[in-house]
Amino acid sequence: MARRADKTQANRQRMRAAAQALFTSKGYAATSMQAIADEAGMAVQTLYFTFGTKRALLSELLDVAVAGDDEPVPTLDRPRVRAAIADPDPEAQLRAQARLAREIYQRVAPVLQVVAHAATADAEIHELWETNNAQRAVVMEQLIAALATKTPLRAGLDTAEATDVALALLSPEVYQFFTVRRGWAADRWEKWTADALVTQLLPDR
Repeated sequence: MARRADKTQANRQRMRAAAQALFTSKGYAATSMQAIADEAGMAVQTLYFTFGTKRALLSELLDVAVAGDDEPVPTLDRPRVRAAIADPDPEAQLRAQARLAREIYQRVAPVLQVVAHAATADAEIHELWETNNAQRAVVMEQLIAALATKTPLRAGLDTAEATDVALALLSPEVYQFFTVRRGWAADRWEKWTADALVTQLLPDR
């Protein structure tokens, strides 16, 4: 049974890898389930049995890329996020957030581009895009709430506005702008973002 489970998981990973390769090279709309199955060396019936729909496959690709694994653990329950929340140093929390965002975007950027492009013409993928944005907002609200228990926020900011600022600075669009369009290294973006978070959210020293 363990060997069978391992094989099933390996096959699922092969199908996800095949889908990502085709989605990023040909686009979501132009990629059929049959093409993904052929790329993975699997029967198309197996692909449908495993994921059900192409949208569900893309959704799982996005979830796994964000998490870095396929364990069903919510973002706020992941050890490094919990460690950032628990860190008593507010600046250290913000720098940890920038570091985590950089690591996530390095994994997820190609899939996010697929979702963003497909969302303009596909209502179901638009819904997936909006769900992803809503989930990011919920996570950020919790992180900023934790920050506000450690320090006063910058003068004039409440937690809602601070959440908006953090969402903007840590958005995938800003990451893509700097690292793809302007050619910044990911670690340079991380440092700039961490410095901006500290400057914009924490009181002057």
